[in-house]
Parts: sequence; structure tokens; C-alpha cells
Amino acid sequence: MKTFFSIINVCRVRLVGGSHCSGRVEVLHRGQWGTVCGDGWDMRHAAVVCRELGCGEAVDALSDAQFGPGSGPIWMKELQCRGNESQIHFCPTSSSLKHNCSHDSDTGLVCFAQIIGPFSSVRLVDGSSRCDGRVEVLHRGQWGTVCGNSWDMSDAAVVCGEMACGEALHAFSDDYFGPGSGPIWMNNVYCSGSQSTLKNCISPGWGKHYCDHNKDAGVICAVRLVGGSHCSGRVEVLHGDNWSTVCDADFDQQDAEVVCRELGCGLPVEVLGAAAFGRGEGQVWSEELQCRGSKLEISFCSSSLKHNCSHESTVGLVCADQQDGVNITVIMV
Repeated sequence: MKTFFSIINVCRVRLVGGSHCSGRVEVLHRGQWGTVCGDGWDMRHAAVVCRELGCGEAVDALSDAQFGPGSGPIWMKELQCRGNESQIHFCPTSSSLKHNCSHDSDTGLVCFAQIIGPFSSVRLVDGSSRCDGRVEVLHRGQWGTVCGNSWDMSDAAVVCGEMACGEALHAFSDDYFGPGSGPIWMNNVYCSGSQSTLKNCISPGWGKHYCDHNKDAGVICAVRLVGGSHCSGRVEVLHGDNWSTVCDADFDQQDAEVVCRELGCGLPVEVLGAAAFGRGEGQVWSEELQCRGSKLEISFCSSSLKHNCSHESTVGLVCADQQDGVNITVIMV
């Protein structure tokens, strides 16, 4: 029987059940969101979606509902992307909406992009990664710094949590990452440590201070994911003043659960070896990492810096962040 292909009028595409640049693929057709059948889904198709969403290169193309089964219609099947299309709706697909596909075959993907959520109101600048640096907040469309007066670990904990970068390791009040420029938006900040965003902490008011930029506040957070999206990337941990990657040989599901939990990124979806998110630099940590899934932080897991591992074997991780449209990162690089 001959199969006919046509172009389906898809208006939009989104990723669900992951982060901004990873998740289940859904397309909008006839005013309703639906999924894409996994039959024939490969890296060419993932590349088109990653490009359309501004998320860089495709890292992995997933079928079998790795980000959970969707609901509603299954709009596309047997896609025929070449991989160079700018949008998924330019790819031919089976002209019939009849199919024998179920939501257990829904497609997903992971893109190679280090992106902070588009609605983020805090950032870390001039550090070694997005999880350490000078604290800056967005107010009235302009980024400004935070005065270090009374800045402490409770305040740093809120910033690390908001950035999905694990626990706070250090709080600086003396322009440790260099002086900023522009307005100093916050001063004498008081956080209990439980706030979800720095803007919810007590302070005298926007722009009210007796401070200059040589007291700009900074933080260093403990764990990160780098080279992916907010909840996916290469795993890196901080030892002293140096970031170390993690060997894929002994990183398992329980280790992944600890890291995803620490970053506020839900449950792990996939563990990727062979430097899927890039090689990284520095030491490779540890041939003997042993986490129980109940641990709150990867730093609580027993480990060793002894290894026979190269940067070609650094481990990456995809977590199932349920905060749609928000990118989460544990310090994984």
C-alpha cells in the first residue's frame, strides 16, 4: 500500500515534561496541542525542533514516552525531515491522521543549549559558570547589582535555589567577582532561606542604598549541569575551588536521583555517558561514587577522586523538570 506524505499546518511546537530545551514534543494543529508518534523519529527530526526553539544542536532523540505520555491527538507520524528545515511543519509527514500509534510512543528530545529561563529575574555574572558569580537582578527592564550589606548564606541559598544550582557554598559581600555597573537595586536583603525568589526577600526598597559597587554581592553554588538546559547537562561538582566532572562508569540511577532532586528538577529521565554534553575540564570525579537515592545532596555521597577515566567519559543527565518553560540547572557542566 502506498503511503502519501503532505505538509501539516502546524503553527507552533513546544517541549513538555522537561525543561525549556528538553521534553516531549508537542505541536499545535487546528487549535489543539498534540504529540508526535515515535515511528521513525531520529536525530534529523530532533535537530529541526531544537533549531526552531532556539536551543542549539540536538543531543538525543527519544521515543517511547521518555518524558511521560501525552494526551489528546497524535498529530504527526512518519516524519520525513532532512534535518536542515527551520521548522517542523516544513517536514513532510503521513497525510493520514489515522495511525496505530499510542502515547506510549510519544517522542521527546534533548537539545544542547545552556539557557536560563526567559522569565528569570536573577542572574550570576563574571563567574566560571551560570551557577557562580556576581548577583544581578532585573528591575524595570534593567539589570543591577545587590549591595553586600548584611548579605549572608540564607540570601545566597535563595539565589542558588532560584537558579536551580543546588546548595549555596559561599556568600560574598565584597565584589569578589568584580564590580558591576549600573544601578544597585537591592540593599540590606533579608532572606529566611525558604523564599523561591530573591525578590520575595525583605529589603528597604528598589534602589534605596548607601553603597557602591565595591560591595557587590556574589555567590557560589554547589552542583551544576552545564552544556544543556536548566535541568539537563554535564554533571559537575565543586571540590575546594575547582569544578570536577563525573565519570560515567559509576554514575547510576540513584546518583541521578540525588542530583535531580538537589537541583529541584524532579526525577531523572536519562543518564548519558560518553561526554554527550561536552568533555569538560579539570579533574574527573570519581570511580567510586555511591549515592543512595535518599541523599539530599551529591556532596553527601561517598566518593573518591581516584579514577581511570578521561573527559571522553564524563557523564550527563536529563531531569524531568515539571515547571513548564523554566530551565533548571544543578551544577553539572
